[in-house]
Amino acid sequence: MPVEPAASARSCAKYAGCVTDNPSIDADLAIALELADRADAISTERFTAADLRISTKADSTFVTDADQAVERAIRAHIETARPGDGIYGEEYGVQGDSARQWIIDPIDGTSNYLRGVPVWGTLIALAIDGTPVVGVASAPMLGKRWWAAAGSGAWVRDGTGEARRIHVSRVNELTDASISFQSIAQWDQAGYLDRLIALTRSVWRDRAYGDLWSYTMLAEGLVDVVAEFGVQPYDVAALIPIVQEAGGRFTSVTGDAALNSAAPLATNGLLHDAILGALI
Repeated sequence: MPVEPAASARSCAKYAGCVTDNPSIDADLAIALELADRADAISTERFTAADLRISTKADSTFVTDADQAVERAIRAHIETARPGDGIYGEEYGVQGDSARQWIIDPIDGTSNYLRGVPVWGTLIALAIDGTPVVGVASAPMLGKRWWAAAGSGAWVRDGTGEARRIHVSRVNELTDASISFQSIAQWDQAGYLDRLIALTRSVWRDRAYGDLWSYTMLAEGLVDVVAEFGVQPYDVAALIPIVQEAGGRFTSVTGDAALNSAAPLATNGLLHDAILGALI
């Protein structure tokens, strides 16, 4: 039976920022948070396990049994809570044909996960008519979870157990900006390496934090710009509403819609046009 808004509100009671003026979106956010709880239980149990199974996919990227188990659990819960909704996950592809589609990266940062590096997490989004309206990013080994829904603001819960609202920085000059470029190899392969080097000479600080962490730090106001290449919708769908509800801007590096772009650009908004000008 689908989860009704009232029941979802009860399950969401431990989180702040889980109430908007749209009961349907509130219920969807509650489901996404429940999915993250289930994902964390599976992924943390398998993290650094001696018998972790690792294989290579057709695209030469790694997958572990934990990635697969997390996605199966998420899919099973969605099928119960939201029958008829579509699902798009990294490990098992597209299921269903609906204006409502759940987009899942069961373990964002699999390469970190299999090496025992704690910077990884689960990304869960709901897109309606191609627009992400709910996003949850959970990084259990960092002790943090971020979430947002359209109209709710963006929120984080850390090791204190308290939820707090987050906002992007107010840095408005490139010379004061901190950027995360994710990977030199990405920029080189995309033919943007010269522009990256020029950009790093224009800003205060450049780092490659990587994966979901860069975008969540942007939403918290800790970095000001994130850009990368070679990504899929499940890599960014959950992060789009988190950044936007935190006051940021999310497009492609050419200024187009971000979800289906392999080259997303996220900023605090104030720097967006300047970054686009440096990259186009």
